[in-house]
Amino acid sequence: MADLIVVGFDKPDEADKVLLRLAQLRREYLIDLEDAVVVVRDESGKLHMKQSFNLTAIGATSGLTSGGLWGALVGLLFLNPLAGFVIGGAIGAGTGAISGSLMDYGIDDNFIKSLGETIPANSSALFVLVRKAQPEKVLAEFSGLKGKVLRTSLSPEQEKRLQEALSAGGAVTASSS
Repeated sequence: MADLIVVGFDKPDEADKVLLRLAQLRREYLIDLEDAVVVVRDESGKLHMKQSFNLTAIGATSGLTSGGLWGALVGLLFLNPLAGFVIGGAIGAGTGAISGSLMDYGIDDNFIKSLGETIPANSSALFVLVRKAQPEKVLAEFSGLKGKVLRTSLSPEQEKRLQEALSAGGAVTASSS
């Protein structure tokens, strides 16, 4: 089961920096993210969402592959598999891109927008859906970072440890979870 963690930051670029660091920790196999979204509210109060997964590109790629294969098979029937591959690939990429752009993956977009509306202007928030993590090592990377836990599905003890790590000068205490 994945855990949802939403952290708010005072600066608009802070959530992006934290997400980049989480990506590094992911490559080190210290955290496994299912989804991550950065929400930034600019000076005028407009909300900007940055998804970590480009579903349009993923859909287009899978559509190109499957459409190309089906097109080549149909093209074989008409003795022109290359034309079938090109036409099938183009149709598959187009439909895959459309279906990818309409798909919602991971964290619900309506939840992100509703909670994003509560953050102040000229600030940001990071929404993370974590499958698994090495809590002590991950928290140590973010100790002293100034952020506030807005929502979480963690236990009260884990949430307290996370908030301590995010508070200015907060020390991370190792305990079993």
